[in-house]
Amino acid sequence: MVIVARYQPYTDDDARIAEAQLGRPMRGVAGVAWRCPCGHPGVLATRPRLPGGTPFPTTYYLTCPRAVAAVSRLEASGIMAEMTQRLADDPQLAEHYRQAHDAYLADRAALAVETGDTVPEIAGFSAGGMPTRVKCLHALVGHALAAGAGVNPFGDEALKLIGEFWDGPCKTEEHCDD
Repeated sequence: MVIVARYQPYTDDDARIAEAQLGRPMRGVAGVAWRCPCGHPGVLATRPRLPGGTPFPTTYYLTCPRAVAAVSRLEASGIMAEMTQRLADDPQLAEHYRQAHDAYLADRAALAVETGDTVPEIAGFSAGGMPTRVKCLHALVGHALAAGAGVNPFGDEALKLIGEFWDGPCKTEEHCDD
């Protein structure tokens, strides 16, 4: 089952907020793939080729400061090695993760058609270590938020482990002005 995630237009206000979140302008944005509960961009869909021609395999870029911090703490716990071992031990989980990889590639292919950004240099490569290892939970969580529950098993698991990373409207000190 391949589900192609959808995204919303990227407005000037979204660009201002994303720049505050990241501390720099975001390049190659195709749209907002997920918004935090207060409406700010939290995951950006990026074009497969950045301005200037550089291939960019990270289709879903996690920008929400609270999510980024929570995922960073989870990565620091060393959980990715355990997740990767589970792929070797559980063929059903490995197949689900391979399907997440296929879904990610389908999303990038749809973006490439829409934006005219064909990128043969990264054909077959997704993000986060898919389909054989768990390398970057930020990419997997971004994919899970963009595509919805049930598509990326480790993105879903990471989201459950970090819990509700938002606890009210984004605050100025988090570089996400209302």
